[in-house]
Amino acid sequence: MSISVTRKRTLIAALLAVAWGCGGGTASTETETAPAASAAKEPAAASGDAPADGHAEAKHEAEEPHEIHWGYEGEGGPSHWGGLKAEYELCGSGKAQSPIDLKDAKKAKLAKLATSYKKSTFKINNNGHTIQVDLPEGSTAKLSGKEYALVQFHFHAPSENTLDGKSFPMEMHLVHKNADGELAVVGVFIEEGSAHPVIDAIWPNLPTGETDEPVACEGPIDPTGLLPKKKAYYAFNGSLTTPPCSEGVAWHVMADPIQLSSEQILRFTGYYDNNARPVQPLNERAIQLSK
Repeated sequence: MSISVTRKRTLIAALLAVAWGCGGGTASTETETAPAASAAKEPAAASGDAPADGHAEAKHEAEEPHEIHWGYEGEGGPSHWGGLKAEYELCGSGKAQSPIDLKDAKKAKLAKLATSYKKSTFKINNNGHTIQVDLPEGSTAKLSGKEYALVQFHFHAPSENTLDGKSFPMEMHLVHKNADGELAVVGVFIEEGSAHPVIDAIWPNLPTGETDEPVACEGPIDPTGLLPKKKAYYAFNGSLTTPPCSEGVAWHVMADPIQLSSEQILRFTGYYDNNARPVQPLNERAIQLSK
């Protein structure tokens, strides 16, 4: 986490110290919780506070080495993920990693991206790495010929995937899971423009700090509105973009972006202005673009 982000979070907490729109919750800056639908199991962050009894140096030598928690800068940054834990090895050695630069795609006759998203309540969580919205059962999508349930969506700034080398201010990932435990992600680029009504319904519920657990919100919100009108998409095999970087994820990145207002984008980047993994080598993979 960068110093600038920490300062922004402190400022937001001071300016927005009001009751949550979801009806309350416990904020915390001590621990981080893993995204509910992610295959990554994130350990709680150690506080690392030095003892206050004057024997900090002696105690430090006797303690176990401080565990480095994954993040986006420094020793815990993306280039080091593969060496932080044995279960994160694919982050460094995997051959089908995400995100990627979407270029030289081959047009192909792919199945239409068919969604059946429902209006619903939601839960919101500032988990230490992103703002995540968890959804109840009921919203589904047919992706690559398989039926998936929409479990959650979250945000990155700037975009993780790029389009022919171009980065967008933000990217949203809608995470789906099927009955066999397989994951599919629908990526949506976000550009600056008009205010988005679905985001308008979500942002007032943002917590002022990191949360111990997702907080229930009445809503309702309709995830259908989070997709662009045109449903052309890029398809490729990839991975989770956070540790443990598990592969075998079916990616579908929408060709057209959606718009958020500058104020809506600034509201998110006030929490996270650099939570994007750099693009990864394509290796032998092919990128397809639906006709």
